[in-house]
Amino acid sequence: MSIRSRLFATVALPVLSVSLAVQPALADSLMKPFEVAQEGSGQPSDEELLLQQRQAEEQQRAAEEQQRAAEEQQRAAEAEAQRQQQEQQAAEQQRAAEEEAARQAAEQEKAAEAQKAAEEEAARQQQEQQAAEQQKAAEEEAARQAAEQEKAAEAQKAAEEEAARQAAEQQKAAEQQKAAEDEAARQAAEQEKAAEAQKAAEGEAQQKAAEEQKAAEDEAARQAAEQQKAAEAEAARQEAKKAQQGECVVPEGQDASTACPPAGGEATTGQQPATEGQNAGEQPPVTDEQKAGEQQPATDGQNTGEAVAPAVEPQTEPQTGEGQPAPGTEQPATAEQQPQIQPVPEVVETRTEEEKQKIADDPAASDETVVLPVENGAAVLDSDKDADNAGGNKSREDRQKLREELRAQEEAAPPPTDDASSQAQMSAEIQADLPQKIEANLTEKGTRVEEVPVFAVPETTNIVNNTIVNNTVINNNTTVNNVTNNITNVEVVQEIDNRVILGVGDQIFVRGDDRPRLRRDAEETFYDQLPRGRTRETIVRPGGYQIVTVYNRYGDILQRSRVDRDGNEYLMIYAPERDEGPRPAIIDVGYELPPMRLRIPVREYIADVSEDPDRDYYDFLAEPPVERVERVYTIDEVRHSARLRDKVRRIDLDTITFPTGSAEVSMSQAKTMRSVAAAMEKVLAKDPGETFFIEGHTDAVGSDRSNLVLSDQRAESVASLLTEVYGIPAENLVTQGYGERFLKVRTEVAEQQNRRVTIRRVTPLVRPVAQR
Repeated sequence: MSIRSRLFATVALPVLSVSLAVQPALADSLMKPFEVAQEGSGQPSDEELLLQQRQAEEQQRAAEEQQRAAEEQQRAAEAEAQRQQQEQQAAEQQRAAEEEAARQAAEQEKAAEAQKAAEEEAARQQQEQQAAEQQKAAEEEAARQAAEQEKAAEAQKAAEEEAARQAAEQQKAAEQQKAAEDEAARQAAEQEKAAEAQKAAEGEAQQKAAEEQKAAEDEAARQAAEQQKAAEAEAARQEAKKAQQGECVVPEGQDASTACPPAGGEATTGQQPATEGQNAGEQPPVTDEQKAGEQQPATDGQNTGEAVAPAVEPQTEPQTGEGQPAPGTEQPATAEQQPQIQPVPEVVETRTEEEKQKIADDPAASDETVVLPVENGAAVLDSDKDADNAGGNKSREDRQKLREELRAQEEAAPPPTDDASSQAQMSAEIQADLPQKIEANLTEKGTRVEEVPVFAVPETTNIVNNTIVNNTVINNNTTVNNVTNNITNVEVVQEIDNRVILGVGDQIFVRGDDRPRLRRDAEETFYDQLPRGRTRETIVRPGGYQIVTVYNRYGDILQRSRVDRDGNEYLMIYAPERDEGPRPAIIDVGYELPPMRLRIPVREYIADVSEDPDRDYYDFLAEPPVERVERVYTIDEVRHSARLRDKVRRIDLDTITFPTGSAEVSMSQAKTMRSVAAAMEKVLAKDPGETFFIEGHTDAVGSDRSNLVLSDQRAESVASLLTEVYGIPAENLVTQGYGERFLKVRTEVAEQQNRRVTIRRVTPLVRPVAQR
């Protein structure tokens, strides 16, 4: 049933029924007065008729009104039915529109999905094409590398064959020489045997007499030696007694006027106090600044009663012990004489403590030399200390002018934010073939040798040292980074145990052998001889990991790696080989760099353990260099260049106070290294390839030679403590002694602050940081 039919049945039909029912009722009402009148008195009166007519009219009007209302209701019902029909039609149209919109949306979504599928297919095809191109490029690169490796292998094979041929020829020549020597020895033995037989035959009669005469002479010599020894002991006892009482002792062969100057002179007693690194009773060397016979403090390396060869000119020495020359004889100059040391120029400090403190708080605001704001405080940078020692105040003025000229360039290059940014400018040139070279050093075929190799002594090499600043060649005699000599002449001054003192120009250096420290507690150590005079040392540690070090013929480290038992390799020390022709074994490459300008506060550059013993030093050790690193340097270039070491921060272990002349560390003082050792351990946990540089120092009391050895022993003592007490691997520690060269406090007297050990993290100087 439609809406119109329902509306007619429920509204219009009842209204129509009412209108139809009203007409009979109206007729009845109109007829009713007449019926009443007839029942009354006959004909109604005019008034009654008028009244009845009015009533009829009113009833008719009411009926008409009802009919009109019914019609209006019907029209309203029809209008409502029409409105509902329109609404239904609108709803149907809206539903149809919505269905159409949904259909169109579905079609659009389907089209979008189809387009997306097409795009994905195109992207997939493009990726497949790129992957194919990359694979093709990789295959071409692999083929190229394989060809290069094959070519290198052929060259290496040819070199090995040539080396084998030369070795065979040398072996053949050696065998021929040995045969000739054996034949010569056989003939000599036969001749000697014949001569002995002849001699025995001729001298048999004289042998008994000679033996009796020799026995008598031996007895006389023994008695004379005992008497002389007793006399010398008594004389020594008397001299020691006089020395204790303050009396002047006149050594044999010296004049009393020179040995015992009057009061107010340089010496008031016959014996000087022992210096740092010197044993009591040692005899002093004679320098060119002393008159013959003057007495000086003893040097390191002498035992009681030994005499020392003169440093410059031949002088007469008294005989004080076995094997020494007799009084009045001359000793010739030898290769073990100490080089002549020029006096240190005086530095006159005119700044107040407040001015020095202001510069120390903000060094970047000044171009002057930054010094420690304490009494007699030395320069903060070791390269500035070298310059002060070489040129004094004049050198400070020159360096200040250079810093002023270079300030704009330094400010244009901000300090590094991490190790990688410090090496940013050199990353492109070292990343290309570096992994292959590093791996080649580990796997290169060599000849196994049974004994520990002995490294060669550095050769004498001539080299002109031009100081270059901003591509401008400065006068060779201008001290910029303490390199003023034009000719570098390397010579052996003295050998003491496993250390060698070398003279280079007017300076001396100590070279130690740290292989015994690295081999301690090793399960196995073996060596391979490699081409070009190199040696590869492999140390097998407990737990299966290996320490592989490649040395050159002088013992300089070319590469050091740690390989764990799973084959993971961590590079520790490596610098790409530089083909620049012959270079001396010892050279300060800092002359290539301009004077450094410190741009951070001194308290952020130097950490004194005594000021904050419980500090967490991890953040300090993890800080990057304070300026950019031009290239990867060898560890020996870092050893011999204060300018390079200045690039990294340092920790002063000033809680370890060495006694004068001693390298021993008590366990109570060793405990003060706990926080520093914990920080080092944390750094190594993050990267096992880190390298820490440990420097040993002495005060200015004593000879340069003895202080060099003593400082190297101090650095080695601290390194051994870090390994044995705190478990820091020995291979991560490199040691070097500098004697009295880098004083913390400028004074010639005994000073505890100068007897110290310093630690630096030098990893970004000696290894590409992108390699592990």
